[in-house]
Amino acid sequence: MAKSPITESEITRAIVRYALKDLDEYSNVDVLIVGAGPSGMTAAYYLAKAGLKTLVIERRFSFGGGIGGAANHLPRIVVEYPASEILREVGVRLVEYSDGLFVVDPAEMIAKLATKSIDAGAKFLLGVHVDDVIYRDNPPRVAGVAIIWSTVQMAGIHTDPIFIEARAVVDATGHDAEVAAVASRKTPELGIVLRGEKSAFASTAEDLVVKYTGKVVEGLYVTGMAVAAVYGLPRMGPIFGSMLLSGRRVAELIINDLKGSA
Repeated sequence: MAKSPITESEITRAIVRYALKDLDEYSNVDVLIVGAGPSGMTAAYYLAKAGLKTLVIERRFSFGGGIGGAANHLPRIVVEYPASEILREVGVRLVEYSDGLFVVDPAEMIAKLATKSIDAGAKFLLGVHVDDVIYRDNPPRVAGVAIIWSTVQMAGIHTDPIFIEARAVVDATGHDAEVAAVASRKTPELGIVLRGEKSAFASTAEDLVVKYTGKVVEGLYVTGMAVAAVYGLPRMGPIFGSMLLSGRRVAELIINDLKGSA
C-alpha cells in the first residue's frame, strides 16, 4: 500500500513535539556550558563522559568558535604537546611541524570535538543567546541562565527570556566573557571584576590561561579566552593548546566539585 504524502502539519507537529521535549528535559542540568568553541566542546566531552548531564548553548548556528576562522582565514591552526593528546583522543589527525608543535585542520578539529561531545552524551542548542544569569544569595551564587533566541536578540526586540537552571555554569564565550560580564554588571553582590584581555604574549598566555581556569564565584566557572578576559591575561592567537587544556581542566574541577557534593 502506498504511503500517504507527508503533510505540512505533520512536519510541524514532529518538530514542536521533540523541540519542546528537549527544552523540558534540559531546563535543569548538572552543567550548562555557554559557548561551543574549543574549550567549551572539550569541557562538554569530558563532563558528559563522566556521566554529568551537560548542555552546551551557542549563540551562532554552528560549532567551533574561533577555530573556524583559523589564522586570519588561513586554513590551519597549531597546538602543542600535551594538548595534542586531547586531539588524538578524539581522532583528529596531527602533522608534526617541530618537536612538540603540531599543525591541525580546523574543520576536522571542529567536527571531531563536536561529534565526540555528542557521542559522550552532551546536548547542544544552537542559536541561543544568554540574556542574564539566575542569581541566588546565602551564599551568593550563579544558579543558571536566562536565554532568548539569538535572532530575537539581533533584531533588538524585547522579549522575556526562559530559564535553564544548572549546578554549574561555564563561561566559554571567548574574548568577551559574556556570562561573567553580565553577572558582573547586573549582580555586583557576586564581586566579579573583569580586568580585560591583554595584548599577545603566546607562550605566557598558554600557561596562564590553564592556570587560572576554574571557579570565579559559586556556580560560575570560566574556561578558554574568557579566563583571559576575567583575569587580565594576554592573548595567544592561533595556537589552541591552552583552549583544549583549559576545557579539560574546568571539566576536572567541576567533576570534583559536583560529584564530591553529591
